[in-house]
Amino acid sequence: MPIIDVHRLEKTFPIKKHRTGAMGSIASLIRGDNGGEFTAVNNVSFKIERGEMVGYIGPNGAGKSTTIKMLTGILVPTSGEATIAGLVPWEKRKQLAQKIGVVFGQRTQLWWDLALIESLELLRHLYRVPEERFRENLATATDLLGLGEFLHTPVRQLSLGQRMRGDLAAALLHDPEILYLDEPTIGLDIVAKEAIREFLITLNRDRQTTVLLTTHDLDDIERLCPRIIVIDHGEVMYDGQLASLKSRWGGRRQLIIDYAGDPDAAIASMGNGDMAVTEVDGPRVTIAFDRDEISAPDVLTRASAFGEIRDMSIQEPEIEDVIRRMYDGSIPAGM
Repeated sequence: MPIIDVHRLEKTFPIKKHRTGAMGSIASLIRGDNGGEFTAVNNVSFKIERGEMVGYIGPNGAGKSTTIKMLTGILVPTSGEATIAGLVPWEKRKQLAQKIGVVFGQRTQLWWDLALIESLELLRHLYRVPEERFRENLATATDLLGLGEFLHTPVRQLSLGQRMRGDLAAALLHDPEILYLDEPTIGLDIVAKEAIREFLITLNRDRQTTVLLTTHDLDDIERLCPRIIVIDHGEVMYDGQLASLKSRWGGRRQLIIDYAGDPDAAIASMGNGDMAVTEVDGPRVTIAFDRDEISAPDVLTRASAFGEIRDMSIQEPEIEDVIRRMYDGSIPAGM
């Protein structure tokens, strides 16, 4: 049985119709005049198995946060069904809270005026975590997230990266089966991002914690999530393996070759349907090729006929480009 099972989930919100003028606007708000409905999530279905790490991505306003709020029980859907760890979230919100952890990148569950360790102690009591288990989880988080240097610092004095690491530790004190992450690395520097990514990989590997990640940072997705669900205008556009999406729609790979000297000018015309020289800049030549038609070693062998090769590198298709083309309609939905 999937640990997250979503079937035809939908959420609509009324659009308030305001009359012109100050008094008209107040009157319409009091009466609740309806100007129609806005569909934030439309007929969304997916299943996530225990231990998966799945990226849930889309542009601003796509319906990501609304979906997460329904899956945590904060919002009640207009229609559809969902079970999370065997529970209907909007019917069993309190019971579900023991099974899930949530981290919102721009919000915190910590107390600003308390030291981080005091916030964690309070959360231990709220979740009724046994003392011994709390100490074990705190030790693990301290080790993997480097909390030791700021455990006794008031939360308001923490940097964004430190606060995010503290929020992650707080979300995992009660050993949740599922972790929802909404922009967990937003605004962080490279070092802080990598610390959080490594922690999540270790958590998923060692405890089989299921992770649903929403983010605009596609480096997070590529580092953490073998599977992605792409949503736009409230509808699922793609649900599958990230590697399959890149393989099918990622365009050509590029082989960048540095020759010892300027290559034979004839290289500019090298290629056929499976490969083509796209740029010649002095001794550096870029060759695009179709991975399904020809291998990189074969391209390199052909290129070696045009001069002595000093160095080479392969550039994979950018996932950002694939996702952008999905949003603008260049790649069809549901492919």
